[in-house]
Amino acid sequence: MLNVPNVLTLLRLIAIPAFLILLVDGRAGLALAVFIGAGVTDALDGAIARLTDSKTKLGAIMDPAADKLLLLSAFIALSFMNQVPRWLTIVVLSRDAIIVLGYFLLFIMTHRTIEVRPTVVGKLGTFLQLLAVTLVLVDLARPRLVPVAVLPPVFLASAVVTAWAGLQYMVRGLVWLQHEGSEDGGAR
Repeated sequence: MLNVPNVLTLLRLIAIPAFLILLVDGRAGLALAVFIGAGVTDALDGAIARLTDSKTKLGAIMDPAADKLLLLSAFIALSFMNQVPRWLTIVVLSRDAIIVLGYFLLFIMTHRTIEVRPTVVGKLGTFLQLLAVTLVLVDLARPRLVPVAVLPPVFLASAVVTAWAGLQYMVRGLVWLQHEGSEDGGAR
């Protein structure tokens, strides 16, 4: 069902190519505005869905996918522009790829879906990733506004917390698989 929160999520998906075009065309101020606008629609769609009790299965899938696509697109583009260290982009991409692959493998092995709920560490990792991208975009839009010494610690914290969250999700998946196997008498 297409409701207001889902429309806002669709707008966020549509904003991704606009953000990338503006960014690679050197219009960092407008790219930053689109990035912030996408963040606002993320907050709005979640709040509206909760307040109006209009959560949908489509929204439950589309909303986190839109968030991930925006962040991953930003990291990849900024990495190619030499604004974000490639190692950080690799950590962010690897964690998400491992989670998706793990989820797929668990489904193939058990024919059951696992509910993926964010952990506190996962939310902190996402916050640090958003902070890193936002600071880089601000620095591109307004050079020297962000002190040079600020970015390296933010990049490092983002990588460490992102990797930690990835390990948490892997452990959760393995515990879930162990539990599923014990329910079936270990028949798998």
